[in-house]
Amino acid sequence: MREVSLSELERMEEGSFLLIDTRSSDNVRYGMIPGAIHISETELMENAARYARELPDGRTLIVYCQRGVRSIAVSEALADCGRECFSLAGGYLAWLRASTNKVEDGQERQKKAEDSIRGKFHKQLFSPFAKACKEYRLMEDGDRIAVCISGGKDSMLMAKLFQELQRHRKISFDLLFLVMDPGYNGDNRRLLEYNAKTLGVPITVFESTIFDVVDTVEKNPCYLCARMRRGYLYSKAKELGCNKIALGHHYDDVIETILMGMLHGGQVQTMMPKLHSTNFEGMELIRPMYLIREADICRWRDWSELHFLQCACHFTDTCTTCHEDGTTASKRLETKKLIAALKETNPQIEANIFKSVSNVNLNTVIAYKKDGVRHHFLEEY
Repeated sequence: MREVSLSELERMEEGSFLLIDTRSSDNVRYGMIPGAIHISETELMENAARYARELPDGRTLIVYCQRGVRSIAVSEALADCGRECFSLAGGYLAWLRASTNKVEDGQERQKKAEDSIRGKFHKQLFSPFAKACKEYRLMEDGDRIAVCISGGKDSMLMAKLFQELQRHRKISFDLLFLVMDPGYNGDNRRLLEYNAKTLGVPITVFESTIFDVVDTVEKNPCYLCARMRRGYLYSKAKELGCNKIALGHHYDDVIETILMGMLHGGQVQTMMPKLHSTNFEGMELIRPMYLIREADICRWRDWSELHFLQCACHFTDTCTTCHEDGTTASKRLETKKLIAALKETNPQIEANIFKSVSNVNLNTVIAYKKDGVRHHFLEEY
């Protein structure tokens, strides 16, 4: 088996090897090992001979996937084409685990992240965050907000933006940084706690058994998981005296949801910036990241040298999701790719999708629903 361990990799001379991330583009969006390049497993396996010729001569190739399983076949394919190539044992998750065990100056990392929000990324992150809060009236004096943290880049950044907004003291509100552990494995739980501590976010953690429940469901387990998470968060937040929960959905989530509704659901709808709960009286859901672009979140993450969870459930916690093909790609990922392709010929496509649900002309709509009641244009024709 052609493998190299992390300790062996660290002893290799700088410049003597090339790291190649073979995971899907969706996985790569959540972070890569510094210095690595991205070539998907499918691309490498289908064109091993070409990459063996074209990748820099004289350098050992080190390929990795999520857990170090699927990359073994890739390393063997490249080796069969004449290149010295190894798979990184344990993959990206092993590197991530090792990086969280290193002793670092947490205060320095926290200061760097906060300074970047106030300086380098103020226009891209804090300004649209504050604008969404004001434009959609997401907060009022006296609110107690449960900032729901999943462990990913979006919710962790949301926590820091809330702390920065509170520092300005234009509105008086309280924050509770709420984490629900639905059954994370030990590594994912430690990574979440490590990042919270590093960033100076005082989290409140409570347990649930959601992952165990959805493991037994064959049809739409992700939908059920999302619904159950929402319910647990509402319930715990209300128990702890909160009147609002904040989720980390961003601008890209909004436009993808609009397009997915049309293409796969046959309806025009959007992800609202705020909602009243129908099951928990007096509770409200808000989305203050509504106007923030995902690319800017990624740039902040990389600038701050942070690494976060992707989706840590039992369905994506296995190496079967390290690859990308027509059978495993999610509808959201397909929609994301479609938007990127459309943007190549129309740079305004994202803004136009976003604006479309704010410019609905009811005089040109065949039918619509309001409060569950369907209305047809012939009623007033």
